[in-house]
Amino acid sequence: MKTDWNPVLKAQTAEPYWAGLQEFVASERTSHAVYPPQEEVFAALHLTPYADVRVLILGQDPYHGPGQAHGLCFSVRRGVAPPPSLVNIYKELRTDLGITVPKHGNLEAWARKGVLLLNTTLTVRAHEAASHQGKGWERFTDAVIAAVNAKPEPVVFILWGAAARKKRALIDTTRHIIIESAHPSPLSAANGFFGSRPFSRTNEALVAAGRPPVDWALPD
Repeated sequence: MKTDWNPVLKAQTAEPYWAGLQEFVASERTSHAVYPPQEEVFAALHLTPYADVRVLILGQDPYHGPGQAHGLCFSVRRGVAPPPSLVNIYKELRTDLGITVPKHGNLEAWARKGVLLLNTTLTVRAHEAASHQGKGWERFTDAVIAAVNAKPEPVVFILWGAAARKKRALIDTTRHIIIESAHPSPLSAANGFFGSRPFSRTNEALVAAGRPPVDWALPD
């Protein structure tokens, strides 16, 4: 991992679980389509250096449809139709900040502005949601969350849905800010995601902590 995350997370690769996890994923790739492609599994860490993290948005599984997942939670490649949860995120972005919804679903612009777009599981078998859960990824991504929690400067953690909100225990709320709500999925967005104003609330929290706000615009 050729980023400043390497010294932060290197110890994880020496843990007993790591070799088993990598063997499992490699075996899966020999017999199934697995997303995202191998070279994009750690894209979130490559695009958002540890030193730059000021917001962490937590997802769960990568998208499991062809061509969708590229290593950033909720994001899809350009040319791929935004999935329903991302459509709802865009609706809230427009309502919250008046930002024009882009014609694509790629969130790399956020990642390059210090928004770590982290899934708790970093791979998935095609068309089988949750198929790589419980294999070790959660231990690794918990270490990522813990590393962000250890940063001395305040960070905003955005937790959407029950699975993400379970990670509250890893976050020191005396130093950091948590913004949480229902998940943006069509199954739950109307039950507290819509109207939660996560983007403006994040910027208000950053400014109050003496940090610059995020430009949430996503240029076409």
